[in-house]
Amino acid sequence: MKKLGTILVVEDERIVAKDLQQRLNKLGFQVPEIASSGDEAIRIAGVLRPNLVVMDINLRGQVDGIEAARQIREKYRIPVLFLSAYGDEETIFRANHLEPVGYLGKPLEDQELYSVLNKFFTRGSSRGK
Repeated sequence: MKKLGTILVVEDERIVAKDLQQRLNKLGFQVPEIASSGDEAIRIAGVLRPNLVVMDINLRGQVDGIEAARQIREKYRIPVLFLSAYGDEETIFRANHLEPVGYLGKPLEDQELYSVLNKFFTRGSSRGK
C-alpha cells in the first residue's frame, strides 16, 4: 500500500498514542515516531519533518500541546491537527490562533479522523504531498 504522508503523533497517554498510530497506519499514513511531551514533539518534528503533527492539547510537563504546536509552526512550518478531550472556550480560542488543520475531540471516531486527514492530504497543497 502506498503511504499517503508522514504524521507525528504527540500524545502523553501511551495506550492512546499506540492506538492512534495503528489507526493511522491502517489508513495508509506513516507514523514513524510518537512524542509524549511538548519538548519531545518540537525536537522530533525538527528531525522527522512530517507532513502533519497530530497533537494532544493537554500534555504533561511545562510545554502543553498548544505551545508545542506554536513552536513547531514557527520553526518548521509544519501544520497541526489538535486533539483534546476538553472543549472549553479558552482552550479552543488559544488553539485557533495557530490556524490548525482541525480540532478533533476525544474519543476519536475513525470516520471523522479520516475525513479531516483526507481533506488535508488531497487538497492539492504541497504540505500534504
